[in-house]
Amino acid sequence: MSQPSPHPQQIPVVVLAGFLGSGKTTLLNHLLHRSGGSRIGAIVNDFGAIEIDAMAVAGALGDSTVSLGNGCLCCAVDASELDQYLERLAEPSLGIDVIVIEASGLAEPQELVRMLLASEHPGVVYGGLVEVVDAAEFDDTRSRHPEIDRHLALADLVVVNKLDRAEDGERVLGLVRSLVDRAAVVPATYGRIDPEFLFDCRPSEERIGQLSFDDLHDHGTDGSEDRAGGDHTSEDHTGHLHTAYDSLSFVSPEPLDPRRLMTFLDSRPEGLYRIKGYVDFGPYDLRNRYAVHAVGRFLRFYPEPWPAGDEHLTRLVLIGSGIDTTALRKELEACKTDAPHADEHGMWGVLRYVRHPEEDGADPAWSDPA
Repeated sequence: MSQPSPHPQQIPVVVLAGFLGSGKTTLLNHLLHRSGGSRIGAIVNDFGAIEIDAMAVAGALGDSTVSLGNGCLCCAVDASELDQYLERLAEPSLGIDVIVIEASGLAEPQELVRMLLASEHPGVVYGGLVEVVDAAEFDDTRSRHPEIDRHLALADLVVVNKLDRAEDGERVLGLVRSLVDRAAVVPATYGRIDPEFLFDCRPSEERIGQLSFDDLHDHGTDGSEDRAGGDHTSEDHTGHLHTAYDSLSFVSPEPLDPRRLMTFLDSRPEGLYRIKGYVDFGPYDLRNRYAVHAVGRFLRFYPEPWPAGDEHLTRLVLIGSGIDTTALRKELEACKTDAPHADEHGMWGVLRYVRHPEEDGADPAWSDPA
């Protein structure tokens, strides 16, 4: 079976959105100072002539900042112009691992996502829509801006910020969860979420973002699941709100059946935010391994030749909030193939999510496979 040529290493581009005052800049600054070694590029979009947000983050970013003042990004530029900004940050000499677009509080998230999916820059890939909400002002914000319900339904990750100031934080969390479409919902104060939840860049040979397989297996080889969290400092973060997510590592020496895996991916549960790693489809494609990149509803596969001498293993990391890691592990185990040979149509479902170089226009990897 002929396959497209492997895609180059791509930098995830995360859209950070939320209404005015929700805490986007505070969250971005927290991520910048707790990046765990990841180099973050940022496009900061203020609404107004004085670029306060850009000033707030410029010291941490230096030459990795692109500032757009006096207008909403979704209205002020088109996809080709956005590509020019992405080109600056995707320059290999900068060594950027992830790009964050901090949108104006008046921006339209759906338009920003569409612009990214229409990008023709081969060095970037859509990394998800993160919506920040102010728990203390959520009811008032929702009455003034009813479109927030639509924004939440589009999000891949929702950060419910300022819970320490909310009179009834649990009620707000429950309300937000009722408005999302399978997105992970993470509670936070002062924008403190663990960067590992966001910045799992496309996997290298050894690592998936900040979580290496060795790190995970130090705690997970006995079949137990991993509770990820904290800021990797000497401070004890036990009980902090930003530790409220889980990760699961899955390694299989047996190939996976593509149909079974697509059934698993089509029905991935609420709160499962990221899936990253490599899949071995064995007899269905003996030449290639398939890097998989899933964030929220976005899904893409990257076929690439097996490195010489590399052991043919499936290695995946799943990250989410409120996910049942035991059940997910069982579902992945059930994806192992027991077929002695492959039929020619087995890979069709996977290949639907491989972006061919000649593609333009609509991106099937954005549509919800379910």
